[in-house]
Amino acid sequence: MVAGNKKSNTLRKIHVTTPGGNKVIHYKKRKPNHPVCGECGARLLGVARDLPSKISRMSKTEKRPTRPYGGNLCSKCTRVRIKTQIE
Repeated sequence: MVAGNKKSNTLRKIHVTTPGGNKVIHYKKRKPNHPVCGECGARLLGVARDLPSKISRMSKTEKRPTRPYGGNLCSKCTRVRIKTQIE
């Protein structure tokens, strides 16, 4: 029987073939939602989307873009904000 905590859809099922030829099911946590822009709500590109335990092992440049507002605003909103600050 399957353990009770694995019956819900919290964990995703991955069908794996073992070296012995058996097919088994591995249970893994689901990925979190995509990060979104703070102003317009668009999906942020170049920002890591993984479990926090895996993100903590990534380098700083893999986690987010290095431009101003990187990881918080999309490129369009960043461009608008920088232009309004200059004027």
